[in-house]
Amino acid sequence: MAQAKIQTKMNEACGKFSRTLSMADRSGRLLESLDQLELRVEALREAASAMEQERECILEMIQSIQGSQEMHNICAGEKEELTLTANRLMGRTLSVEISIGTIRSSQQEEALKKATSIIDEIVKKLLDDMEGSRQRLLALHAACVTEAPPVPIDQKFQAVVISCALEDQKRIKRRLETLLRNVENAEKNIKIMDHQKLEDPKANGGY
Repeated sequence: MAQAKIQTKMNEACGKFSRTLSMADRSGRLLESLDQLELRVEALREAASAMEQERECILEMIQSIQGSQEMHNICAGEKEELTLTANRLMGRTLSVEISIGTIRSSQQEEALKKATSIIDEIVKKLLDDMEGSRQRLLALHAACVTEAPPVPIDQKFQAVVISCALEDQKRIKRRLETLLRNVENAEKNIKIMDHQKLEDPKANGGY
């Protein structure tokens, strides 16, 4: 009788032990599936980020062509056709909307707003003081790079950027790089136009 009870208890224990193993096994398989999905999620976000950067690059190239010296030097008829084509491409590019959400803490949210505000203020002054704005943009960009930059670093801006989410830090750096390229292209165009003006005999009172 006692031995039968012992055997029953042993069978119950084995049954419980088997169920525990089974649950652990199922849990492990689910965890493995989630790990694989996490890799796919990260790959998806990286692909979306690459598409976002490609969109920015295309827009920048279209704007560069629209403001290029070559565009100013062609005849009115050809210029009109090229302008229409550029505008059409601009519209089609802008119709592609890519949104990558970033999870931020309240501190990161505030830091992003502050960093954006600092850049926006410089952009507003670009036309009035291009060279001064360029120097400020260089100082801000220097605050976003890891290698030692050849220009002074804006320490206050660097502290703000470090407080931002990692994805926002990358976006801030990309925006500054785009702005610096635009300023450089604008300065080149201004120098070319000014040089042509000096060489134009009519501009110098010639005939």
